[in-house]
Amino acid sequence: MAKARKDNRGRALRKGESQRQSDLMYIYTYTDPFGKRRYIYSKDLVKLREKEQKLLKDQLDGLDMYAAGNASLNFVFDRYISTKTELRRTTYTNYMYMYDHYVRDSFGKKKIGEIKYSDVLYFYYHLINERKLQVNTLETIHTVLHPTFQLAVRDDIIRNNPSHGVMAEIKKKPGRNHGVRHALTVEQQRAFMNYTANSPVFNHWAPLFTVLLGTGCRIGEIIGIRWEDIDLEKRLININHSVTYYPRRAETTRCEFAVSLPKTEAGIRTVPMMEPVYNAFMEEYEYQKENGFSTVTLDGMEGFIFTNRFGNLHNPQAINRTIKRIRENYNAEEILKAKKEKRDPIIIPHFSCHHLRHTFCTRFCENETNIKVIQAVMGHANIETTMDIYAEVTDMKKTEAIEKLSHNLNIF
Repeated sequence: MAKARKDNRGRALRKGESQRQSDLMYIYTYTDPFGKRRYIYSKDLVKLREKEQKLLKDQLDGLDMYAAGNASLNFVFDRYISTKTELRRTTYTNYMYMYDHYVRDSFGKKKIGEIKYSDVLYFYYHLINERKLQVNTLETIHTVLHPTFQLAVRDDIIRNNPSHGVMAEIKKKPGRNHGVRHALTVEQQRAFMNYTANSPVFNHWAPLFTVLLGTGCRIGEIIGIRWEDIDLEKRLININHSVTYYPRRAETTRCEFAVSLPKTEAGIRTVPMMEPVYNAFMEEYEYQKENGFSTVTLDGMEGFIFTNRFGNLHNPQAINRTIKRIRENYNAEEILKAKKEKRDPIIIPHFSCHHLRHTFCTRFCENETNIKVIQAVMGHANIETTMDIYAEVTDMKKTEAIEKLSHNLNIF
């Protein structure tokens, strides 16, 4: 018979218990339901065993409640997310943030067996009307909740998924903002870039906005671009990674930068530089050659091209705030100027970083008919995404073409 292990005071230790020699800390080792090894620590053996008893009770209560359909949505979500080991770190963190921020302390406390379709529908409308969420943000929450309910269905805890069909119902409502991003018009795009380039306050932003509008890259791809990722001789941009800025799991009010792979496999691509983009990179290179190149490092990477005045990587939300300031300043000046010149002002609407990507894609679709080429440059994983934008452009062009035809024929 094996001899029982003892602590430094001669007390026998139970299975799973041990004492670390370096600091005499007591440790209880166990395996969770998903096969992951976990640890409980205490300086006192009696308190460690109290924690062991609480853990055992929680495990038994949780499984009993789950089997009876009395577990909360939070319990099922935590069970579901623990199985998603294939998720990228950024995706996992985003899912956790959305759930913790919008679901856990309210809807998440409901019993899984008592949640009905109408409850989910009401909750989603609450998020839209009271929390002012856009539908595309709500879809991220739905992406997490639907498979959580589905797990309970597959475990025979509930019969039907109460979230099934809810998003379709939300989107059916007339006048509902579905989160569709509209591109800037050529006039608006030109006005934005001219104002930025000629403004003594904002002109240092011109290279970044030129690259965004001239490549259609995602904001994280451009934030993370390095000098070694571009070939100025061949005028090519190699997109092979992205930089994300996301909240930490433990401190959801704080965010951190991290390098990750592009959003999809299709995101790994080579984008040719058009002349203005090449000039923007050259302008930035000459400026940094004179004033110093970036020294910031992130996850072993360095040599980043675009940094803020403190030498740090750009926060996407800070870029959006800059866009807002440029837009507001421009519109105020344009209204006065147009009034003086007795013409209609060219007003720039509200837009964000991602609208610049959509704007590039729209210009591309206006001038290119090969959908596969557009898809490859944009890095769309699904050609339907490209087709949707192309169809939107085609509809606008049809109207313009008919108006032009009517004007040219002049026979009616």
